[in-house]
Amino acid sequence: MASKPKLVPTPRRARPAYAPSPQKRPSADHFQLEPIKAFYCFLFPALLAAFYAPILDCDETFNFWEPTHYLRHSFGLQTWEYSPEYAIRSWFYISLHAFISRLTTFLPYVTKVHEFYLLRVVLAVTTAACETRLFHVICRTFNPRVGLMFLLCMVFSPGMFHASVAYLPSSFAMCASMLGMAAFMDWRGGLKTAQGIMWFGIAGIVGWPFTVALAAPFLLEEAVLATVSKDALETAIWRVVDGVVRSLIVLALGLCVDVFFYHSPEVVPFNIVWYNIFSGTGKGPAIFGTEPWHFYVQNLLLNFNIWFVLAMMALPLISLQFFSGSSTASVQSRLRSLVFLSPFYLWLAVFTVQPHKEERFMYPAYPALALNAAVALHMVLVALGSTEPGTLAGKIPAKVKLALVTVAMLCSIDLGVFRTVGVVTAYSAPMQVHKALQDPTVGVSGEFVCYGKEWYRFPSSYFLPDGMRAKWVKSAFSGLLPGEFSEANIGFGIWPTSLIPPGMNDRNDEDPGKHIDVKHCNLLVDSYFPGSPVSELEPPYMLDTATWEEVACSRLLDTSRTNRLGRMLWLPELDIIPQPFRRKWGKYCLLRRRTK
Repeated sequence: MASKPKLVPTPRRARPAYAPSPQKRPSADHFQLEPIKAFYCFLFPALLAAFYAPILDCDETFNFWEPTHYLRHSFGLQTWEYSPEYAIRSWFYISLHAFISRLTTFLPYVTKVHEFYLLRVVLAVTTAACETRLFHVICRTFNPRVGLMFLLCMVFSPGMFHASVAYLPSSFAMCASMLGMAAFMDWRGGLKTAQGIMWFGIAGIVGWPFTVALAAPFLLEEAVLATVSKDALETAIWRVVDGVVRSLIVLALGLCVDVFFYHSPEVVPFNIVWYNIFSGTGKGPAIFGTEPWHFYVQNLLLNFNIWFVLAMMALPLISLQFFSGSSTASVQSRLRSLVFLSPFYLWLAVFTVQPHKEERFMYPAYPALALNAAVALHMVLVALGSTEPGTLAGKIPAKVKLALVTVAMLCSIDLGVFRTVGVVTAYSAPMQVHKALQDPTVGVSGEFVCYGKEWYRFPSSYFLPDGMRAKWVKSAFSGLLPGEFSEANIGFGIWPTSLIPPGMNDRNDEDPGKHIDVKHCNLLVDSYFPGSPVSELEPPYMLDTATWEEVACSRLLDTSRTNRLGRMLWLPELDIIPQPFRRKWGKYCLLRRRTK
């Protein structure tokens, strides 16, 4: 790796403008948390998520859990994205997880359900390790107080609860981007530009290609530093080249894996970008639904509450500090301030203008949001801590200020916990009900488990016993349902993934060939919500007790009858809760056809 430029300032002289001066640093040591303790703090909610978080996005099931199941157990459901005609999903990403999953075969008494949860545990540990790395760098670059605030935001965020174990490229990109941010921010021992580029490259190549946008402010900082002198320019070029070469090596590895599966040289990151931006009329992500511009504002308020507000305040507070003359920071320190705070704003702006919006698209920016929020909260606390008699903060008694801050933080933590518990209790029914299939008396090998309107809540084939397959019954849904990976034993390699599956298209046009008649189903998964409309395509199977009997049932939140507050947060089922605010429930059941 190239040596550090001679005229690039040291990390101490390039401290962010809002970091305390070296003389004031000892006061922050009271907030110092050892990295291993921070790791345990990050790991605890992630492990809870591994065992209790429901799958909230059917993309996670069909585009990632199902292909992994196919590699491990030779059958699984296939979406159009894995057709060699389109190739916008990388087998490289799937193969990494399938390899980890295969290690579970060395453990005794492991079922497919255990395999599912063990892979989630690996995701939880990985996320916690990446969070710890970034936390440690924040403590060294800013101060331990900012690091502690970052930890609180990440640990109690409902968004991080789900993102930490979601088997999604955006979650992988979030972890890799944390390592990239840490590398760019950590100047101790020299600039780590090559390492930062590599991690953001991995985030974009293995995970989600759009994640590389988060590196733009850091690369801009590198470009500015390169103008200091000719020596600085030369070493900056070498650092960038080093990072790009590392990323190209990862790209080459991914290309080799995808060639093995697709039997053609597919550059999947390029295919993803092309489809999402240049696919043309009648195609592209917008055909799967669009949302208003404020979708992410509402979503981030739900998942981060006051932390999102603080994250949005970070840049205005820094600007106010600069223009008010209260900051004595150098130009370079001000530049570093803008660099650290810019990624979140950049990401939010880019995705706000996109018509198609989904919660998971924000995952890569969650750490940047938490950093902005921690910085803003630190500045607010510094301002409130002022004892100068001429200021408003100086006139407020210290106990009152402490009470205000404590109440605000406790409310934020409570809202986060209530949101997390609310989602878990509302939508865990599919994973709970499908565990009943592990009972050998429920079904036999070769049977189908059929899904009508509840197709999108299918938790993956990991919850089906060996020899049992998921099948689709026609419902009111008129889009393209997943098909099945070929189980033919042809061609080179182990899996015939180069075969073009029938009935696939990139326009979300329905394929009738993916449906079977319900009379061929001995097991059926369905839901019932009192008062919900019924139709010929979606009859209330649960009420047809002459044909079907309940094997296992669990409560599922009835969103159509539940007040908005009950949909957003967990509310206790107590008599003191007014009836309009109580959560209303339906039933989600595994049904078995009665024998005549």
